[in-house]
Amino acid sequence: MQFTYYGHSCFAVRIKGKNILFDPFISPNALASAIDINKIPADYIFLSHGHEDHIADCIGIAKRTGALVVCSFEIHTWLNNQGITHTHPMNTGGKRTFDFGTVKCVVAQHSSGLPDGTYGGNPMGFIFINEERNFYYSGDTALTLDMQLVPQFSPIDFAVLPIGDNFTMGTADAIQAMHFIQCKRAIGVHYDTFGYIKIDHTQAKLEFEHQNLELLLLSIGETLDI
Repeated sequence: MQFTYYGHSCFAVRIKGKNILFDPFISPNALASAIDINKIPADYIFLSHGHEDHIADCIGIAKRTGALVVCSFEIHTWLNNQGITHTHPMNTGGKRTFDFGTVKCVVAQHSSGLPDGTYGGNPMGFIFINEERNFYYSGDTALTLDMQLVPQFSPIDFAVLPIGDNFTMGTADAIQAMHFIQCKRAIGVHYDTFGYIKIDHTQAKLEFEHQNLELLLLSIGETLDI
């Protein structure tokens, strides 16, 4: 499986030849100015919630690629009203099998409003279960005891977790989340983009290491075979 980081909470994985993009927020992100969104492939776009810093480039990329956008029912309706009709609504607790594998939607404790103020429905996390690597993307969330359910749905090879604090979990809560989901390797997201969420990279990695965990902080544009 290939994992590519596009900054903030935007990343892509390639599973069984399918390009799956998450929470596309690239063009408004000054840290991602070297990324050309017109060259990003996407067969699917998964949206954890409706905040602008997770959805800003969704419409443009979806129009260009024809990607199927998987999101809450409320965001699905909003996108349909924006002319994006190739969508698939889901909600927390639901599970669906796609051509690359199975996705389970799980609880995220956050808020979700769309850029125009429209209600975005419940925020979500996703468990991806497939033949290559099983992983958990929490979306923007607080630490929650519901995370203890994640390994009951599937063993997790790696997790994608927000670590920037202020709006989401910080490093300490992300470490506790790793214990809850029984996983040893995390890729950090939702950090450094704004002043509120700047982190000390060295300190964050050391905190994980002290708990016998691995934290990967990728450069924007970096691709990792995982």
